[in-house]
Amino acid sequence: MPDALLLVAALAANVVGLGWLALSMDAHWEQVRGTEPLRRSTVRTLRWMGAAGLLVALALCLAVDHASMASLVWFMALAGAALTIAFTLSWRPRVLGVLIAWVRRSGAGVAR
Repeated sequence: MPDALLLVAALAANVVGLGWLALSMDAHWEQVRGTEPLRRSTVRTLRWMGAAGLLVALALCLAVDHASMASLVWFMALAGAALTIAFTLSWRPRVLGVLIAWVRRSGAGVAR
């Protein structure tokens, strides 16, 4: 696989990983899902998945370059991903709902 595609995949993994870590926090969860409660099991799962996303991004960077350059590229991609998530949370937080599409809605706010 070309190096450029691996680096794009690493950037995407960083964005997704940081998005999951952000959504494991009450304030950001509320921005995306409103008043729906954030369960403890969901927090744990989001944190594990976020950490896994960041590790995958590091592994992809290591597949492209030697360790010293890969860690620098990973860290720079991490900074870019953090800005992406921060701007998304301040501009259109509901867009991050795509990252938690697998979490079922509780139906607490649904009238029957």
